[in-house]
Amino acid sequence: MYTSDTQIRVRYGETDQMGYLYYGFYALYYEQGRAEAIRQLGFTYKQLEEQGVMMPVVEMNAKYFRPALYDDLVTVKTSLKVLDKESPQIQFHSDLYNENGKLLNTGIVTLVFFDPVARRKIPMPDILFEKLAPYFT
Repeated sequence: MYTSDTQIRVRYGETDQMGYLYYGFYALYYEQGRAEAIRQLGFTYKQLEEQGVMMPVVEMNAKYFRPALYDDLVTVKTSLKVLDKESPQIQFHSDLYNENGKLLNTGIVTLVFFDPVARRKIPMPDILFEKLAPYFT
């Protein structure tokens, strides 16, 4: 299993009138966690795109347990629990914690590997598989 931690400070403009992180922003926190998890492997989404690989989201599920509040430092723990080189999809699990270590939210986001020129799904790119494989041995 591969896991990465990213910290995000809840900004005032992301909150509702109660000072709670607006529910729609959780998807952005998942995305930032995914991007940083890939960056921590030694490359970026941008590099994948330059190689002709896009990763659109095809499904997202979220569960809310307690609110993230204005100015909280939220830890986004992003995990990959399954590695399948032949699959055209990848699933990221996100767990968001407050500064006291309390679980705020969980999310599962499924993306597909997509060739925009051929307009079809493709298997996981070799470079991504090679970076992730050591975590699944």
